[in-house]
Amino acid sequence: METQVETLEFQAEARQLLQLMVHSIYSNKDVFLRELVSNASDALDRLRLAAYLDKDLEVDTSDLHIDLAVDKAARVLTVRDNGIGMSREDVVRLIGTIAKSGTAEFLKKLKESKEAKDTVASDLIGQFGVGFYSSFMVADKVTLLTRHAGEATGTRWESSGEGTYTIETVEDAPQGTAVMLHLKDEDAEDHLFDYTAEWKVKELVRRYADFITWPIRMAAERTDAEGETTTEVETVNSMKALWARAKDEATEAEYHEFYKHVSHDWQDPLETIRMQAEGTFEYQALLFIPSHAPMDLFMREHKRGVQLYVKRVFIMEDCEALMPEYLRFVKGVVDAQDLSLNVSREILQQDRQIQLMRRRLVKKVLSTVKTMMADRPEDYGTFWKEFGAVVKEGLLDDTDNRGTILEISSFDSTNDGEKVTTLREYVERMKDGQEHIYFATGRTRSLIENSPHMEAFKAKGFEVLVLTDPIDEMWVDAVGEFDGKRFQSIAKGEVDLDSEDEKKGDEPEREQQKEEFSGLLAWLGTALEENVKEVRLSTRLTTSPACLVGDTNDMTPALEKMYRAMGQQMPKVKRILELNPEHALVTGLRKAHEEKADDPGIAETAELLYGMALLGEGGELSDPPRFARVLADRLSRTM
Repeated sequence: METQVETLEFQAEARQLLQLMVHSIYSNKDVFLRELVSNASDALDRLRLAAYLDKDLEVDTSDLHIDLAVDKAARVLTVRDNGIGMSREDVVRLIGTIAKSGTAEFLKKLKESKEAKDTVASDLIGQFGVGFYSSFMVADKVTLLTRHAGEATGTRWESSGEGTYTIETVEDAPQGTAVMLHLKDEDAEDHLFDYTAEWKVKELVRRYADFITWPIRMAAERTDAEGETTTEVETVNSMKALWARAKDEATEAEYHEFYKHVSHDWQDPLETIRMQAEGTFEYQALLFIPSHAPMDLFMREHKRGVQLYVKRVFIMEDCEALMPEYLRFVKGVVDAQDLSLNVSREILQQDRQIQLMRRRLVKKVLSTVKTMMADRPEDYGTFWKEFGAVVKEGLLDDTDNRGTILEISSFDSTNDGEKVTTLREYVERMKDGQEHIYFATGRTRSLIENSPHMEAFKAKGFEVLVLTDPIDEMWVDAVGEFDGKRFQSIAKGEVDLDSEDEKKGDEPEREQQKEEFSGLLAWLGTALEENVKEVRLSTRLTTSPACLVGDTNDMTPALEKMYRAMGQQMPKVKRILELNPEHALVTGLRKAHEEKADDPGIAETAELLYGMALLGEGGELSDPPRFARVLADRLSRTM
């Protein structure tokens, strides 16, 4: 047979794209082995399918595998499979042109970009399937020998990646594909390692291809105690994808060990979640809820997301696209059978499949927590203690699942000092005629329980949610209601807890108080106008002389402070000063104002009254030294 040898040029666009691949796209040179092993695994899958569909195809599928061979002297690493192989036409079409379509359009966009190097990897790369060309990051020359299953002759392809390649027909090629990399010299500064080192090759296999279905074999030299050297062929990948096994084929101990492997945690997980989606879009997931929160859970540098595999090939360590921020504690793996990736397989395209997987994973995690809440309350208690503050972030970010998040949330309340309550339980305990879910926010439970705002609620026996997480300041306004009951801050708006009969009975007294205190209220409004927008009589105080409240739609002081800490310029929000008309200090101040309105001491008393109201709710004085001086002076006069 006459040997056909040709020297061909890459397409102009393909040549430019090849240089871009080698120098700009891949940030980690180690991924070359992942790409080659992935291609080999695909070839084995296709051969098994072809043999199943074509019973006349004369191929041996009894020992499908991938071989890795190292020639240290020649510095050649070979990745070989006995899969479907390629014909001469396949080689020219798939390798010589890099892509069947889209290359020209890609390069047009590239030329239009003024910051090509920075934008290519993240914005412009499409689906070209050219992972093979990552080989040129580590090799000066690449030789490919392949024979398609069922064909008599094979093809040898060779190139240095510059501009041309040679291709010839060979008679003695084995079935499958072998890629021989003539490796560059080691260069530590360029992160180019010695890929002839056995330990390095095994490390890359374990990192990227440990769970591939097919065995990956490698010859290794062993020296015994007598100094004799022998060569053994060993399988270097485990092939044990725990997520692909049937549920009854894996033990709880194996799940726990796998969790520790992927999470680097030393404790067993609180919950194991298995998922398998079949149909037009298939994927498997094995997720874990840890039993304790990591130290960096609230740090900006915290890594989130699950490990992503495609057909058991490792793609990404922390795939943020698959898990929202408020579930950043969830660990595990997702293995998709058919997923669109960019050329480097490092950045997922935000397509419909990704969004679909994310939605299903989130719903599964939340439903698992809901089941835990009903069936294993102690484990749920641990979960909420460790991750509740994070989960509540979803009330702001995930409107689609807001209802479910509210159902699985728990809160401290005045109903029980030891146990948390769900919103459903709160609603079931509401008094007849109660229209709102009352809540109070603050730094600690003690501050909230001893706040003047709480007095009337304690006296009337109304339950109040005690919210101490910073996120609580934000989500209550965003959510608005639960089960038709609106959330109402006890420190905002006007509160009237009296029944209709009580209101009718107290109405004459209230009208009389308004008239008696009208002069004092007007004067205080003027005297304290720099700090308050209004002074009025209170229905929420029973023992304290005064308190500060916000208008219904005003921002709370804590939220205002939070925004300032983030660098946002916020206008000062003035609040309302409410007075207890039954308190001796307030009635004494009214009498003193009526008798000697011009006395400087009355103005000082007003200043102290405002300061006490501010301190009573855990606020901060604008001028603590002055407050202390005025207070000391007034106390000294009583001695």
